[in-house]
Amino acid sequence: MSFQRLVLAAMAVLAMTSSAPLQAQQVLKVGSTPTGIPFTFLDTKTNSIQGIMVDLATEIGKDAGFTVQIEPMQFSALIPSLTANKIDIIAAAMFATAARKEVIDFSDAVYTYGEGLVVPKTDTKAYVSQEELKGTVVGAQVGTAFVDALKKTGLFSEVKVYDTIPDILRDVNAGRLKAGFADYPILAYNLQQGNFADVRLVDSYKPVTVGTVAIGVRKSDTELLGKINASLAKLKANGTVAKILEKWGQKSGAS
Repeated sequence: MSFQRLVLAAMAVLAMTSSAPLQAQQVLKVGSTPTGIPFTFLDTKTNSIQGIMVDLATEIGKDAGFTVQIEPMQFSALIPSLTANKIDIIAAAMFATAARKEVIDFSDAVYTYGEGLVVPKTDTKAYVSQEELKGTVVGAQVGTAFVDALKKTGLFSEVKVYDTIPDILRDVNAGRLKAGFADYPILAYNLQQGNFADVRLVDSYKPVTVGTVAIGVRKSDTELLGKINASLAKLKANGTVAKILEKWGQKSGAS
């Protein structure tokens, strides 16, 4: 009888000591896009999603005690996938807009920027405002804050909606599109890589839709949001966030 008690006691101790590592190994699915370089993109060499937000989510997971599993998907599918419980976190170049905040919750700010303007290189005009493109056809990416903002101006004969930013750049590069608007850092990074040789990023342009990129979670996941914010604050304070931004060619002071 005493031997049985000893075995039961040993099993109880084992269960208690093994529960913490199991909790620490919690795997959360993180939705990221394959075309948002340098925030998120498909690295064809490793066939995996890489970038600023992937690095950040991974570091937050290490600090908060969970492992991240990156789930690639189109930008427009991120919020529907989160609310349908197909993923647990959004880590992408997503602005924390008022409309999105009605549907999901966002972490504290990661990075702040506005839209960039691209035109064919043959167009050498130093555009400053959208008004200078009045009556033309322009492009923007589906699901982004820029689409509605551009349409609401009433300036353009058409706002063409594209699945990805490279799709916009291809049409501008081929001369099929007068101008394209998209996330400035993503446009800059694509063009810095030598892609789309006939596209120019307009340095003189002043962005209208300035937003803050943040990590998205379901409204019901308040505990997870608290952990993410606590880890994010720690990673900002110890310089980890700055190092991640600088690794991908972004200024750490922009957020």
